[in-house]
Amino acid sequence: MSSEPKQVPVQYILGEWDFRGLSLKMLPPVFIPRPETEELVEWVLEEVAQRPNVVEAQGGPLILEVGCGSGAISLSLLSQLPQILAREEKASQVIAVDKEEAAINLTYENAQRLRLQDRIQIIPFDVTSVGSWTHLLPWGPMDLIVSNPPYIFHHDMEQLAPEIRSYEDPVALDGGEEGMDIITHILTLAPQFLKDSGSIFLEVEPRHPELVSNWLQSHPDLCLNLVAVRRDFCGRPRFLHVQRSGP
Repeated sequence: MSSEPKQVPVQYILGEWDFRGLSLKMLPPVFIPRPETEELVEWVLEEVAQRPNVVEAQGGPLILEVGCGSGAISLSLLSQLPQILAREEKASQVIAVDKEEAAINLTYENAQRLRLQDRIQIIPFDVTSVGSWTHLLPWGPMDLIVSNPPYIFHHDMEQLAPEIRSYEDPVALDGGEEGMDIITHILTLAPQFLKDSGSIFLEVEPRHPELVSNWLQSHPDLCLNLVAVRRDFCGRPRFLHVQRSGP
């Protein structure tokens, strides 16, 4: 075992960090949002802007974020969607879920900090727990599901920087043997929550587009199709758009 001192991530030292122009409170061990995730948010915003008819009836999309962490994705979307939709009378809403109490509390603090608490419901929820999804059904069918789930292959965890392994919650990083554990849970539950033609946007590991495509083809009963893959600023396939079709 290495005895070298492990540097505390600067985000935890400062106690806050910028995400798409929002100043968010940061506390260990809640996952620190990465620059790539800003691109995921941008893609979601682009898609919503191109499909105003989908959300016209309620004045804004109803979004479910699985694994909200610090609230970066949910709160960034909420801060931008009213401007995109140019609708003030009925704003978009987010249901943000996480199984970790520290993440739930931090998302709530950041929502208050940004005065977005009235447009977000923050709910303790474990996507891997059988039957727990029924607690979300009363919120109604969702237009979008978005997630930056744990996607690191388990055997790659030891290659992470020491400060990440020491200070950030491994549950937010370790995706199991092929990094797919939480991804497949999200995809399995998605048809229960999504409206017809609803979309799922995921941040993944570059090896995942093929794995996810193969997995979806082997589960046709879910009526989900991988419709687009987007590369990150380093040219790696990093983001997936999966869409519901049929019943």
